[in-house]
Amino acid sequence: MRVTPPFSLEFFPPRDGEGEERLWKALTSLAQYEPDFVSVTYGAGGSARDRTVKVTGEITKRTGIPTVAHLTCVGATRFELEAILDSYTESGIKSILALRGDPEGGPSAKWIPTPGGLDHSDELVSIAHQKNFEVGVAAFPDGHPASSSLQEDIKVLLEKERRGATFATTQFFFSVSKYIKLKEALEAAGSKLTLIAGILPITNFKQLNRMAQLSGTEIPNSIVEKLTPVSENVEMVREIGIDLATKLCSDLMDAGVPGLHFYTMNSASSTIEIVKRIGLR
Repeated sequence: MRVTPPFSLEFFPPRDGEGEERLWKALTSLAQYEPDFVSVTYGAGGSARDRTVKVTGEITKRTGIPTVAHLTCVGATRFELEAILDSYTESGIKSILALRGDPEGGPSAKWIPTPGGLDHSDELVSIAHQKNFEVGVAAFPDGHPASSSLQEDIKVLLEKERRGATFATTQFFFSVSKYIKLKEALEAAGSKLTLIAGILPITNFKQLNRMAQLSGTEIPNSIVEKLTPVSENVEMVREIGIDLATKLCSDLMDAGVPGLHFYTMNSASSTIEIVKRIGLR
């Protein structure tokens, strides 16, 4: 039987006053659909750490929507990470998405731990769990860029679960079968992690290609063929993106997905249209 899953939203911290106004406008529009939680990312290389802490705390205060704060190991000592977690606690935030994070050169760049910092995100999971946070982690239906196999990905997720993680949010993807394969492999290994599906409503074809290259996400040929002829037409790309995401969400709901997580890119309109079409609210 088809279930109506919880849904959540992801924003990135604004770079300036104009970006902050855009974020609050989008969040205000989406808040009326009562998302189950909102998450706020870090910038590349941890560059947006201060803005993440500030914005995440303000979302909780302004809207009352449960907020999940991203935290990465990039550019911070263990002491600094513990201090950030303490500041989140003071802001009323109870959930953390614990990530290793990408080096400043991107996911394919060599990982060099910060002196006095952490080498792996499972260490961050342990610290956050010990501070009584609900802890989430990342999962990759198309495979982690640095991983050699699904089995390796499952092993990593199981270790994070052992250390206290209770849910995983996936990188965006376009293949329902790959999501199901990852979910079934976790369950077969005895995992109880809630595997929330990450959904990217496509609004910009060049941006999609750039994000896919960074994350290792495979873009099916059928999507490339639809978008290439209209790549310069913003409205047509947006409409195709909504159609694709609606179909993906609908198929995932038929498969019993326990949650849908929308990468909003700090814009509301596409996500609102998808939420309406699939009957989440």
